[in-house]
This record gives sequence, C-alpha cells and structure tokens, in this order.
Amino acid sequence: MKSEVKLSKVKVKKILNLLSEYYGTEIRCFLEHENAWQLLIATILSAQCTDDRVNTVTRDLFIKYRSIAEIARADISELEKIIRPTGFQHQKAKNIIAGCGIIIERYSGEVPRLLEELTALPGVGRKTANVIRGNIFGDPSIVVDTHVKRVSKRLGFTQSNDPVKIEFDLMEVLPKDNWINFNKQIIMHGRTICKAQGAKCEMCFLQSDCLEVHNLN
Repeated sequence: MKSEVKLSKVKVKKILNLLSEYYGTEIRCFLEHENAWQLLIATILSAQCTDDRVNTVTRDLFIKYRSIAEIARADISELEKIIRPTGFQHQKAKNIIAGCGIIIERYSGEVPRLLEELTALPGVGRKTANVIRGNIFGDPSIVVDTHVKRVSKRLGFTQSNDPVKIEFDLMEVLPKDNWINFNKQIIMHGRTICKAQGAKCEMCFLQSDCLEVHNLN
C-alpha cells in the first residue's frame, strides 16, 4: 500500500526528536496489565471506551479471574456485569470468552505473536493486535487510535481517514525503530496538548509543523 505523503527526512527527524525530548522514550502502556492475556482483554475492552475507565474495570476483573483459563470458563452474564461500564458488554464478553478458549486450544494458553494469528481471534483487529505486538513482544508496530489519527493528519504524516491506510502511511514515513515510541508519544500529545477540541496550540512545540495551524493563519 503505497503512501501518497511526501515528507522530508529532515522534518520527520525533527518532529521525532522533539517528541522524544518532550515525552521521553520510556512511556508505559496506558492500559494496566501484568501479562499478555490481560493486555489483550484490556485492549478489547478499550474499544469506544477511555483507558481510565478500562483500568478501573480490569482491576476488579483480574482479581476475579486470575488466569486465561478462568476467563475462558467464565459465565458470560457475570463477565458482562463486570465489564458493563466499558460499553458493548454483550459482544465484548462473547469475544473475550471465545478468544481465550481459542488461545488455550490452539496456542497452549499463550497469546500468539503474529499479526495474522492475533487478528484471527474474535474482536481483535489490527489496532488491538499491534498493541500486543509492540507492548508485549517489542515488535515494531503502529497503533492507530483516535489521537494518532488526528495528530498524524495535522502533522502531514497522512492524508487519510482510514486507520489501515494511516497505519501503512506511518510505516512508510517513520523509521521502523521509532514506531513503538511514536505511538505512545503521539497518544500522550493528543491527550494533553493536541486535543480534538480545545487544542492548546499556543503551548505546542510542534506548532511550526502543524498543517492545521498554518491553514488557519
């Protein structure tokens, strides 16, 4: 999937350096977890839900269910009740129980590493799979959430609104060894400065590279 975006390597390097200077390169995953299966479930729950709310829910969830086997055997109505605050609890509970069962049967209870294996699980798309690949296995991957989509467009890294196209645009524009850090840095930037509403442009260290700011001026 060839990118239509043309950016100078100097501009890209400048932006990446500024992000690293401001946010560092040791940002932890925003979803609380102790292992791969917990992060997988937390990421499934994060669809159409804030990470803070997911973390509140999973603190109780992972006390009640202490292994992937316990999740796979869970009563769906009980699981739905616990995860209800994250929304779409019926489908999420169904996918979680089914997915955990598949992991036990096919992968001996170990969350798979390959993108194709992860996206074959119920309720797991490229975004969720890439969260696992980057945070658990350290595999270079791009996670396109609402913040990455918005900020990447404002910086001119992509012109698309399609998450898969954005992912491939970023894979082409960014050096591979920056993919994981870029995900976390841009999410942090989108949450604190480059917000969807009420963006704090006056304090943004990337203002000179923002297409939206220049279009407004």
